Amino acid sequence: MSEDNFVDRLFGHLPSVSTSFTFESWRHAGRPTNEGVGVLPRDGVDVDAVVSRVMDVDHYVGNVDYVDECRSIEDSAYSPPQSVRFYQRVKMPVLGSIHHELAMTDLGDRDGWRVLAWTLHEATANLDGKKAARSDYNVGAWLLKPDAVAYALSSSPRKSDVGRLKYAALTRGADAGAPKVVQANIEGMLRWSQR
Repeated sequence: MSEDNFVDRLFGHLPSVSTSFTFESWRHAGRPTNEGVGVLPRDGVDVDAVVSRVMDVDHYVGNVDYVDECRSIEDSAYSPPQSVRFYQRVKMPVLGSIHHELAMTDLGDRDGWRVLAWTLHEATANLDGKKAARSDYNVGAWLLKPDAVAYALSSSPRKSDVGRLKYAALTRGADAGAPKVVQANIEGMLRWSQR
């Protein structure tokens, strides 16, 4: 799945900026998790500062919640700061760890938003499923403008890497908790961008 297709769907569901956090989710292609986006209004967003932090994957640990390991991977197909390939391991409380390789690209401006989107890199299949569950799919985007930040995501672990109960928790449970997690991710990235 390309990030462009996800971004197209995202803009079809993107809520208007209101006076408080808003979240919208939708089903896609029979997948076990919803796609979702949250929009947080915030005056005075320094778009360039947030872009810089989002693309600074080598410093996510300690600055982005739940990220236990994250590092860029040299790949001639990706040229920072415009694009980056990276490995990431995330540990969710109670649920355990998930890891993947992602490719993120600054897609520039669209409909008044600066868009940075990622998609799962095929090398994820080669990761050790015993160290952490591998993502089966993982696409998402940051949308930025001076008065709001949006964060969108669709992800699921490989069913073969987790037991039945954990799979249910990481899919249905993730959908239930998505608004809270999305809002926390936005607020955390804004705080980091201001340091």
